[in-house]
Amino acid sequence: MNNRIKKLREQSLNAVNRLSAERALLVTDFYTSGIDQSVSVPVMRALTLDHILKNKSICILEGEVIVAERGPDAKACPTYPEITLHSVEDLEILDSRKKVSFKVDDETKRIYSEKIIPFWKNRSNRDRIMQAMESGWLDAYQAGIFTEFQEQRAPGHTVAGDKIYRKGMLDMIEEIGDTRSSIRSLRYALDDNEINEKLEELKAMEIAANAMILFANRYAEALEKLADSEAEKSEVQHSVEREARSERNSRSEDRVSELMEIARICRKVPAQAPETFHEALQHYWFIHLGVITELNPWDSFNPGRLDQHLYPFYSRELEEGTLTRERAEELLQCFWIKFNNHPAPPKIGITALESNTYTDFSLINVGGVKPDGTDGVNDLTFLILDVIEEMRLLQPSSMVQVSRMSPDSLIKRTLQITKTGFGQPSYFNTDAIVQELMRQGKTEVDARNGGASGCVEAGAFGTEAYILSGYFNLTKILEITLNNGFDPRTNKQIGPASGDPNSFSSFKELLTAFSTQLDYFIGIKIRGNNTIHRIFAENMPAPFLSLIIEDCIANGKDYNAGGARYNTTYIQGVGLGSVTDSLTALKYHVFDNQTITMKGFLHALEKDFSGFDEFRSELIYNTPKYGNDDDYADDQAKIVFEMFFESVDGKPTSIGGIHRINMLPTTSHVYFGSVIGALPDGRKAKQPLSEGISPFQGADTKGPTAILNSAAKIDHIRTGGTLLNQKFSPEFFHGEEAMNKLAALIRSYFRMNGHHIQFNVVSARTLKEAQKHPEKYRDLIVRVAGYSDYFNDLGEDLQNEIIRRTEHK
Repeated sequence: MNNRIKKLREQSLNAVNRLSAERALLVTDFYTSGIDQSVSVPVMRALTLDHILKNKSICILEGEVIVAERGPDAKACPTYPEITLHSVEDLEILDSRKKVSFKVDDETKRIYSEKIIPFWKNRSNRDRIMQAMESGWLDAYQAGIFTEFQEQRAPGHTVAGDKIYRKGMLDMIEEIGDTRSSIRSLRYALDDNEINEKLEELKAMEIAANAMILFANRYAEALEKLADSEAEKSEVQHSVEREARSERNSRSEDRVSELMEIARICRKVPAQAPETFHEALQHYWFIHLGVITELNPWDSFNPGRLDQHLYPFYSRELEEGTLTRERAEELLQCFWIKFNNHPAPPKIGITALESNTYTDFSLINVGGVKPDGTDGVNDLTFLILDVIEEMRLLQPSSMVQVSRMSPDSLIKRTLQITKTGFGQPSYFNTDAIVQELMRQGKTEVDARNGGASGCVEAGAFGTEAYILSGYFNLTKILEITLNNGFDPRTNKQIGPASGDPNSFSSFKELLTAFSTQLDYFIGIKIRGNNTIHRIFAENMPAPFLSLIIEDCIANGKDYNAGGARYNTTYIQGVGLGSVTDSLTALKYHVFDNQTITMKGFLHALEKDFSGFDEFRSELIYNTPKYGNDDDYADDQAKIVFEMFFESVDGKPTSIGGIHRINMLPTTSHVYFGSVIGALPDGRKAKQPLSEGISPFQGADTKGPTAILNSAAKIDHIRTGGTLLNQKFSPEFFHGEEAMNKLAALIRSYFRMNGHHIQFNVVSARTLKEAQKHPEKYRDLIVRVAGYSDYFNDLGEDLQNEIIRRTEHK
């Protein structure tokens, strides 16, 4: 990387994560003006965005060529009081906590105490959600049966398609006008309320589009003033020795020209469609900021198939001689830095426990297939991989889509990055993703244009609203089952009476009771989801996001109200390995071999295995375990998966969408483990669960191939994504033969329709040393669960969980 990139990268890495009250203050001032009493909700939200973009700070960092930040400076994170309101105590916690802290200055605390909190108390969307939930939902939530993503974030787990690279805001405004005319011509077919709702939504979208054009022009004006200032500095350097002055003046003149060019770009995009590589990156970045300034979507919006979207600009400019590979690389490196300047909005309470990280999960996709089904890998794919390796930043996250047609060179080049221990990119099966999306009803072209976002979640890019509703604790369901609907932690009867487990005469009876509890709590979760969807649709529309997702304009309907072409709500299952091994242990010891009675087993669990060391040893070392290609254990994984799928899949949402499942935890497996006592697999109380569809830490003893064979026994095609972690020692990657074996391992898993696989390349010894001497390992990065993070930023429980993962040598 050149000196410019080195400086910008260091600046980003060294910037302190801090909380900014700027957005919260602007939103509060605007709401207190009383405008909301005279306009519709969509228009109010659009005007709010307009007010923010007209008044927020302009930030142009020295030397950068892609401009604009979410906050007033790099890593200055805004807050969203209309979504969730931080208390003064929350601010103190964020400022002082050891992990994932955000510095909060006294002025921010004062503003919150005097203005933000008094206005938004009992008015935030979180307040609406919690007040609307049934008592059963609240009991289940407190017990740790599930989490709720929209408790502190907004919907928006989606990805841009090619529309934004083909159209500017003015094109979208023209599209809005066409839709408005069509709606007015259909007055006879629609009732007045429906017509008015559509027209108000379209009006809001138009306001939002114009607000973004104005925002870009503010940057153009600031850049022009900065260029004038740089030019003036150059003029006054006459007293300095001639040779030094000449060199310095040359650099200054180059920067003046550069600033004027960036200003020109900001005058053009996003008002108009981009025509150059540089314009395309700046165009996307303005749109990205619009999405994450309007609301705080979980996860952060991202550009998706970046090599596909940018390749037409790249190839044309190379051919015309207006762009070099080196300049394209520099622009991409600047683009990477912009993402790294944006920590995820801070989380508090349970939401922090389920996903406590600075990473906001913007996932760059490369590879895959084109809309016609041919191989999508191109020269830009490999340039982006070079950028990923050289920049070595946590954000954006990255992945490669591997199809049957992808060249082996794609996998091998990616493995060269993997072996450095960076944890990126992860590997995804394009052919499985296409099948998953088509099973859900997407067209083949829309499916081929899709990929994964966040951790591993599949979606049709640019055409789908896919909303993550929260993690679901499959293992806690077993604990509730073994207590006949009673939760020993909260000391409440939270589930139905499904039968005294001591009375079960067969394993089938236990499974029936488990299914009863599962269906009951899934029902509660889905009813809660539907209420939350309505709350967002009615109170927190997202007119700017709606602009760029296909069919929202054509339908005159907001993204949060079901306006997209496809609408999916996911429930994420957690703890498959743990619940599988626990059910297997009960089947093996109580019902098949009768080495212990159910009463005796439950007593051992109640005592957290105190006095049952020999029995616990049998459970851990001499009982079949998931992850070893052993059907005796793996059959339980298939059973739980089928139950979960049948309980969720196809259930309608209140905004015209469909519920689906996926299997991933982020860091919720640590939180979910903390609310569960001892388990039949030998795990002691409050310890982390298994993550994703990976085996429980250390339970897999037959090598990586056995793990893949076990994981492939569930039907990935009927999910929206599964997460599989593998850990290898660095020595495993030595030599071409090892690389060939790993490439074959990935191909083999994907031939079995595996959705995703990722690798940690670090020894347990190194991780243990990092725990003892964190100051020596400040740059140590590990793969957690769908994202990479600094080892030092992880909580001790999560650090220990990663250390315990089986290390293949």
